[in-house]
Amino acid sequence: MNAIISASDLASDLTGANPPVLLDVRWQLTMAKATGEPPYDGRAAYEEGHLPGAVFVDLDRELASAPGEGGRHPLPDLARFGAAMRRAGVSSGTPVVVYDGGQGWAAARAWWLLRWTGHPDVRVLDGGLPAWEGPLEKTVPTPAEGDFVPEPGAAGLLDADAAAALARSGVLLDARAGERYRGEVEPIDPVAGHIPGAVSAPTTENVGADGCFLPAGELRARFQGLGVSEGARVGVYCGSGVSAAHEVLALAVAGIPAELYVGSWSEWSSDPDRPVAVGPDPQ
Repeated sequence: MNAIISASDLASDLTGANPPVLLDVRWQLTMAKATGEPPYDGRAAYEEGHLPGAVFVDLDRELASAPGEGGRHPLPDLARFGAAMRRAGVSSGTPVVVYDGGQGWAAARAWWLLRWTGHPDVRVLDGGLPAWEGPLEKTVPTPAEGDFVPEPGAAGLLDADAAAALARSGVLLDARAGERYRGEVEPIDPVAGHIPGAVSAPTTENVGADGCFLPAGELRARFQGLGVSEGARVGVYCGSGVSAAHEVLALAVAGIPAELYVGSWSEWSSDPDRPVAVGPDPQ
């Protein structure tokens, strides 16, 4: 099953016999506390206009737990996550399509969580809301309760120790901007740099100017150039497990399975005993 869907294919599916449940996960990484600006309000944006029938899902409250030792976006409480999905109408036998404002990071986080917890048919709208050419609506729907019960998989998730080991035995990709990887700047977390052995692979380079993913062949070539060989075990991290989910999605589009270190740099850098590398070299 493809991990993404085009806007035209989604429009067709919505008129079919088994239309997908639509989840709107608009979210932006904000520096509002540091700058004094009001934080981005995804729900307000949703209420101004969303895909017909879409239900808003709050990344910070429903796709993550409160910030703490596990990072800025730890795994959500599964009971809370499951309740949010059922409220949105998600059932195990119904396809799901997730979208956000266009960046794709938040939608990918929801995609990864649903896949990791056992949903068999979930895709991300390629290009997000800007790619949609159909009508929008302001009505907030009340869908019938779904039956989805999250059951976490045994694979696909890394903790800090597993990420460190994978950086030595496989390929650990750092999805953040290159300057953060190199330790030149760190606008959010307490320490600048990267996990020793990790390879810089900014997730922004997986999409074109239109915000849609590059073709699968181009993505495969990109990851091969970063050291991902046939059969290699691959992991991804970022600042807090959101943009890294987008890179896991890009890898899926390329046909490459990958694991996500959810705690990511926000968890890693909070422990002064963990090593930190700086500069362009992985080590």
